[in-house]
Amino acid sequence: MRPSKNEILPLRARGLASFTLGLIACMAALPAFSQDKAPAAPPDVVVFKNGDQLTGKLERSVGTNIVFKSDAVGEVIIPLDKVKEMRSASNFVVLKKDEKITRQSRQATAITMVDDSVKESTSGEVVPAKNIGYVVDGATYNKELNGNPGPLKGWNGSVTGGATILQSTSYGQTFTAGTSLVRTIPSVSYLPPRTRSTFNLLETYGKLTQPVIPNPANLPDSVAKTNIFHTDFEHDKYFTSRFYMLGGVSYDHNFSQGLALQQIYGAGAGYTILLDPVQQLDAKADVHYERQHFTQYPPPAVSSPDQNLIGSTFGEAYKRTLPGKILFTQSGTYIQSWNNTNAWSTIGAFGLALPVYHRFSLSVNFLDNYLNNPAIGFKKNSMQFITGVTYTLH
Repeated sequence: MRPSKNEILPLRARGLASFTLGLIACMAALPAFSQDKAPAAPPDVVVFKNGDQLTGKLERSVGTNIVFKSDAVGEVIIPLDKVKEMRSASNFVVLKKDEKITRQSRQATAITMVDDSVKESTSGEVVPAKNIGYVVDGATYNKELNGNPGPLKGWNGSVTGGATILQSTSYGQTFTAGTSLVRTIPSVSYLPPRTRSTFNLLETYGKLTQPVIPNPANLPDSVAKTNIFHTDFEHDKYFTSRFYMLGGVSYDHNFSQGLALQQIYGAGAGYTILLDPVQQLDAKADVHYERQHFTQYPPPAVSSPDQNLIGSTFGEAYKRTLPGKILFTQSGTYIQSWNNTNAWSTIGAFGLALPVYHRFSLSVNFLDNYLNNPAIGFKKNSMQFITGVTYTLH
């Protein structure tokens, strides 16, 4: 039976009253929810032996130093021998210097630092400062241990650029550009590596125009060009903390050797011979397919035939941090073909990066490329000395 108009009005009034009461109840409950919010954790405190105190957050500890971040002074490095006591509300994982670190998860625990030592609250173990390798917060440790960032994340490295411009009777320009990127998982040195990817690119382009003087015969200007390009990508899969299998590709173009394009696709193995906080030395070898395509000229000019090669690459790479945070890099590569033993080449490189301002450095690089079978009429050796400005990404 359909309700009358006089019956509908009371129904609407009751509905509006119910809605109003519900809204009031929700508003009244908001303070209760805000009161249930957990209080903020107290700041970490460092008490120095001279009586001074610093509040903030313990970031990590490396060896006998702790990295502490304070709102007052920012991030500072504090030697443990200057700390009388350090209290933190966070949980950490303590790694000893000679401890064999595995890929198993570790339970983080609250710690205190007293009299040049670290005490774990759960186990009660006291570790002297001289035996500490790293102290890492638990969330970061387990994230680095088990995390798998996307393919575009986690890249570090540098970008380099330089230019030379000449404007006179002779005129021309030379430009250099390069980038060197590396992505290591985990991204921290205190955990054994799982994978490493590297990407390198270097381009040198130049053009110099020289007029003929005197020029009674109205001869055209002579033009000298330089165009040298190299890029490579390598992915390493670690089976131990030092031994890894690798796969890689590389492409080269060298106008000064008549090499239009060289392609290499290979797989092999590598081993880290030296590894410490200031230096690293790697050695590697592979088996690869190589194709050399040389610059072709119309007849009757004679052109070098293209080469399809099966060969191996033997290489080493060394880097060292010198005093003043100067970075020294060196690498050597020998490429040998097995189906044409005359088709071999070597590459040697040396580099220095001298810090100038924040992430900017002055870079000095020497690169020598020897191709035993260049195009007809071209020299075998190509040498470059390159200076530029380098910007470090991270």
